[in-house]
Amino acid sequence: MSAQTAFQRGVDPLLRLLLPGKEDAILAAEADQALRERIEELAAKSTEGDLTPDERDEYAGYVRANKFVAVLRREARKSKSGSAA
Repeated sequence: MSAQTAFQRGVDPLLRLLLPGKEDAILAAEADQALRERIEELAAKSTEGDLTPDERDEYAGYVRANKFVAVLRREARKSKSGSAA
């Protein structure tokens, strides 16, 4: 089983709880300005190789969260297109 398949299998039960009726809210949700600025700051420091160990951990957390949000949004779009069909 691929990592992607295993991940999908692992999050499907949660997605079934979160998605129904909330697709539009999930697709519209955005990080606040302060969070976006912090992520941009860490991304720039990462590109330059200037992250402290604590910043590297923080940035890794944001990267993981972003991957989960991307999956959640993808599934929300799929759910919406399935319910409209």
